[in-house]
Amino acid sequence: RDDDDINDVASMAGVNLNEESARILATNSDLVGAQMQSCKDEPFLAAIPLHKRILETAKKLGITDVPAEVVTFISHATQNRLRTVIEKVTVITQHRMESYKDDEWYEQATDVRSQLKFFEQLERLEKQRKDEQEREILLKAAKSRSRQEDPEQARLKQKAKEMQQQELAQMRQRDANLTALAAIGPRKKRKLDAPGLLTVGGEGVGLCGGSQAGLGTAAPRQYPRQKITRVNLRDFIFYMEQEPDMSHSLLLYRALLK
Repeated sequence: RDDDDINDVASMAGVNLNEESARILATNSDLVGAQMQSCKDEPFLAAIPLHKRILETAKKLGITDVPAEVVTFISHATQNRLRTVIEKVTVITQHRMESYKDDEWYEQATDVRSQLKFFEQLERLEKQRKDEQEREILLKAAKSRSRQEDPEQARLKQKAKEMQQQELAQMRQRDANLTALAAIGPRKKRKLDAPGLLTVGGEGVGLCGGSQAGLGTAAPRQYPRQKITRVNLRDFIFYMEQEPDMSHSLLLYRALLK
């Protein structure tokens, strides 16, 4: 009777131990009976060349023996360092490739591309104005009827004559091209019944990989295109500028000189 008077804490909390045990076994059912073993420790770098390189550096410091555990540790450290560098540079590249054009929280402050187009248009108009002025000077020189002509006047007349011949040749070439296009007529695009299907003699011939070909109308299988992140030298330079131990290194200055 004394044992019955003791209150069960689990029962008071509304927890059924049998149900909880069955639920735990059902959750970890894939691990029951499975044998776990450790994987073989494979070094990231080649052990023999790395060991020779470490020995060459250690001999300069008076060390004659380097155990294999040191080689494995340095190999794993190199792998971890390389993974960290690649992750950071990948984040920098993805941030550079992000476009905020359609983001409602950003507004465009400057448009360098439009400014460059504007300057190019100004240069084009200035060049066109100078060409027209030079053309007027040449035409005036060609129409002049002065009896005593200096060599400069003769040179301007010859240049005006060459310019007129060049313009006449360009007009003839343009007229010939327009005539040829009018004779050919509008180009018509050949319509295919389905992508990857050729029509030969009214029958559909599906193209397969290699030299195989079969009849049918099935479109070729389209595999999902993997997104590729392309890292360039500017991303690495930006990464080295942000790293405290590489911001003043010789490697950074060499990269900036390339």
